Amino acid sequence: MKIFQREQRSLFGEILDWMLTPLLLLWPVSLALTWLVAQGIANKPFDRALEYNAHALAQLVTVQKGKPHFNLPQPASEILRADDSDTVYYQVTGPRGDLLSGERELPLPPEDELPTIGEVRLRDAELRGLEIRMAYIWVRLPLPDAPLALVQVAETREKRSVLATEIIKGVMVPQFVILPLAVLLVWLALARGIQPLNQLEERIRARDPGDLSPLDHHTVPLEVAPLVDSVNDLLQRLNDSLATQKRFLADAAHQLKTPLAGLRMQADLAQREGTSTEELKRSLQQIGRSSIRATHTVNQLLALARAESSGAQMALIPCDLARLTVEVVRDSVPRALDKHIDLGYDGAEPGSPGVWLDGNPTLLKELVRNLVDNAINYTPSSADKPGVITARVLADTFGRILLLQVEDSGPGVPEGERELIFLPFYRALGTDADGSGLGLPIVREIARQHSAEVTVEDAHPGQQPPGACFTVRFPAREAETEAV
Repeated sequence: MKIFQREQRSLFGEILDWMLTPLLLLWPVSLALTWLVAQGIANKPFDRALEYNAHALAQLVTVQKGKPHFNLPQPASEILRADDSDTVYYQVTGPRGDLLSGERELPLPPEDELPTIGEVRLRDAELRGLEIRMAYIWVRLPLPDAPLALVQVAETREKRSVLATEIIKGVMVPQFVILPLAVLLVWLALARGIQPLNQLEERIRARDPGDLSPLDHHTVPLEVAPLVDSVNDLLQRLNDSLATQKRFLADAAHQLKTPLAGLRMQADLAQREGTSTEELKRSLQQIGRSSIRATHTVNQLLALARAESSGAQMALIPCDLARLTVEVVRDSVPRALDKHIDLGYDGAEPGSPGVWLDGNPTLLKELVRNLVDNAINYTPSSADKPGVITARVLADTFGRILLLQVEDSGPGVPEGERELIFLPFYRALGTDADGSGLGLPIVREIARQHSAEVTVEDAHPGQQPPGACFTVRFPAREAETEAV
């Protein structure tokens, strides 16, 4: 359990943390590096002085009577002892390691080190618990077997530490002033940087509740523009949803007005005094027909609203389009027989390859049902000359499409009206077919949600009547096409 986790993170605080934390962590690292650099800077002048002293003492090593000899004049000795801060030591040893002059306890160079004549070398060592810096040089003497004498000069490190400390102070004191100033500047810069977010918040809060117009993304920083575009997309979808609801309410009120008015008129006629039994029956029949029409209109309006509101929330599952079409045709046969219409199915068998697609089975059945009902409504038929309606499903596995066709022997659809018939409540002139004008808009909306295309053309070009053939082209299911 995250005990210290904040319920809501602060963008200002999080950015500030990510900016200041590296700064505060790098500050001690910077001080450590400065200390190392200061040590190197402090060592250089004193190392040069040690090297000079070592060279000077090396010139005082001579050979007298065949033996190495070292004579340190008083002025030179005073120079070595003239420092009050540090103690200076020296040591001169002969070829056999015998001490010629100086401090006996000074440590000798490492035994594995090869002597280099005339070159001053430097090393760190320790004498009586004190850290010292040493310079040493090997001197060749004019003796047999080329013997070497060793000259060493050492001093304690007090001056070096003092100089390094002064350098560190010179660096740290300004940083103690600059660091709080840098934190303040970062704070102010960050507050200034997120000010456009505060301005955007104020603009959104100041908007009228009914104002769903897009926000201006040109007045915000580039990093915030995608967020504004997402909000605009949400506003657009919300606006479309509200427009759909308003259109649904207006359409429902408009379409229900006529059947409800007919119901009230027939009820008033039935209640008149002196109404005969025959007139009462006719009024009741009209009331029944008006109620059926009102019920059909309500169902179509609900189907259209359900299709338009499904959108991204629609669950897609594998569907056998042939099976769904056969079920719709079977359910519509009694209504077709009442109108003396020959209704049948001709196409791919249910379960055969290529008839599957990813979709919503309820909406797909609604699509097929509306196409079949539309064909039944607009196909003239009689007992002597029955109309013919054929529903078929065709699978084109190579073209990766799945076709649904509903073909009838009716009057067809003129080319000038083939787009208008998909508009809500549009009905072709010159027909007495009963309907609400919502079936085909429902078909197009469901097809759009399944990435399908709806077209209409003559079923029998050149003949009279030409009939109508509605075709819905679905993309085939990926698993089906890959298997093929």
